[in-house]
Amino acid sequence: MVRILFAAFLLFVISPSPGAEARPNILFIYTDDHSHRTVSCYPEAYDFVETPNIDRLAENGVRFRYAYIGTWCMPSRATLLTGHYQHGVESMRMVGDYPGSEYDPEKSPFWPKVFRENGYQTAQIGKWHTGTDTGAGRDWDHQIVWNRPRHTKNAGSYYKDQLIERNGGEAKMEKGYSTDNYTKWAVEYLNGDGRVADKPWYLWLCYGAVHGPFTPAKRHLKAYPDAAVPVPSDIYPPRPGKPEYMQHIENWFEGEDGRPHLKGRKRATGELSPGKGIHGSDLDSWIRQYHQGVLALDESVGTLVQALKDTGQYENTLIVFTSDQGFAWGQHGFRTKVAPYDANIRSPMIVSMPGRLPRGEVCDTPVGGVDLVPTFFRFSGIDLPWEMHGRDLTPLLENPADEQERSLLMVHTGRQYGSDTNVIPTDPGVLQKVGGVPWYASIHDGRFKYIRTFVEGEIEELYDLETDPEELTNLALDEAHAERVLRMRKEAVAELKRTGAGFVDTLPAVKK
Repeated sequence: MVRILFAAFLLFVISPSPGAEARPNILFIYTDDHSHRTVSCYPEAYDFVETPNIDRLAENGVRFRYAYIGTWCMPSRATLLTGHYQHGVESMRMVGDYPGSEYDPEKSPFWPKVFRENGYQTAQIGKWHTGTDTGAGRDWDHQIVWNRPRHTKNAGSYYKDQLIERNGGEAKMEKGYSTDNYTKWAVEYLNGDGRVADKPWYLWLCYGAVHGPFTPAKRHLKAYPDAAVPVPSDIYPPRPGKPEYMQHIENWFEGEDGRPHLKGRKRATGELSPGKGIHGSDLDSWIRQYHQGVLALDESVGTLVQALKDTGQYENTLIVFTSDQGFAWGQHGFRTKVAPYDANIRSPMIVSMPGRLPRGEVCDTPVGGVDLVPTFFRFSGIDLPWEMHGRDLTPLLENPADEQERSLLMVHTGRQYGSDTNVIPTDPGVLQKVGGVPWYASIHDGRFKYIRTFVEGEIEELYDLETDPEELTNLALDEAHAERVLRMRKEAVAELKRTGAGFVDTLPAVKK
């Protein structure tokens, strides 16, 4: 306890502010399949988008330009529970009907348990997607969750009629719109229901929105009546300069009206997705429906911040808003996450704690989900319990404009975790199990992104995100960039070695 208090005091000295001597609460707001393009404070948002409450959070905090939390739902959450990339999460595995999954808590401990052991109360509310064992009573003091891996037949009920488990108890059917339910339960916790008044707390609030079937609240069904978006230039194949699998991504077809329409097919998660949405099957109708689903999330952010203020906890609460990953709508032919392109996996991320962190700042340095866990430990004043793959974001939060030489590794290994990734599969049915996208690794240095697909003899990819943010022109095919490709290839391999990737010495050869 003396060590913890001393660490907290040192943090106070570094960043003095009223009330900072008390260990901060942490409110981690985590949305689902939520692109940065849906948040109006991001320049990439469409002109019609309005998210005033999330924007206000950015006005009172630091907005990250390039945030990559994960590649798809389950591994993103596994990273946020362990501080490790997917290949470092030992014993996690998919079993039975999707999204059934299991893990051994001895081989894959979750860090909230360490917070509990060091004086924090831990709480988790909302979607659970990481093994049937939710960690109730071990990792979490207070838990109200929709346990999808346990109740696979209920796993598609993202917005209503959910089987909810409370503190490890028997699941009971819960009516109402899920976004509103989760917010209500979180506010009740902030008001003291299940919360110990004299302890700092960590609350992981996991929304299901805006995951498919992308159902908005009824009150928002008339929003954005004039929503219309440009058609992505590569919505239909061929896609010159991209790997072979990208020539077979065909989620859209040109309708009689000349607009792209969605094909009915299975999503990356294996669940059936209809071609027609609430407003229609064309791209504009789907974009409208998807953005309508964000509005309840925006309202929830406003409600949560007000609850913190009403209970006197706002000044001493670190608020982090982000998503498990982004989501593509037509870009590169996709309507999913998973792929290594910004359109698919780039998330919004805002960190706010007025009085301790800068306000209204933007950080251009690329950051990832692996970086959040060591950051939470730094703010809490607790030593890291094991080696983390990410790096503490505190220096960037305190000086967002400070340009650091800091590259970000991203890795996708399908449905395999830990040592099960040691051997890269050659069977396309396994290698491309999730969304038709093969395993890959990428490196983002703040301007350039390098991508290596784990397919024998496949081309590499390199994009200049400043001049080509849509990632349409593969510079790896240009001899003028050969030196950069070689350097970033070596950096990707070095990062894979640093993070203990068992497959790093058997990577398939790239096309020469």
